[in-house]
Amino acid sequence: MFSQTLGTALGDWMADDTGLGYNGSALVLAIVLAIVAVLYFFTKMSRTTLFWAAFILTRPLGATIANSLDKPVAAGGLAVGDFSASAALIVVIAVCILVIPQRPGRHPGAYSRVPELRGLD
Repeated sequence: MFSQTLGTALGDWMADDTGLGYNGSALVLAIVLAIVAVLYFFTKMSRTTLFWAAFILTRPLGATIANSLDKPVAAGGLAVGDFSASAALIVVIAVCILVIPQRPGRHPGAYSRVPELRGLD
């Protein structure tokens, strides 16, 4: 609850009080999130710290993008509306589920315990 509330407040503050607007705020947050991803893949920085940084940054990014879709054009938004934005999101999620291959995860030690499955990676 804390991270969700803080994230929404941070997204609103960035869009309204810094002069960045919804799209500018979303861009800044996306860049910072991309930096976290680069740190994850190319450094040995604490994975726990990077997880929480990404977890916290996705909240204001989502709030800013949602506000950008919902707010009127005069206020810097796209005036798409809740129903249309939700319908578009449902379509995107459904397409991702159908297009991206789904496979079950494997426990790291699963194959070493079963002799006939060793070496089948």
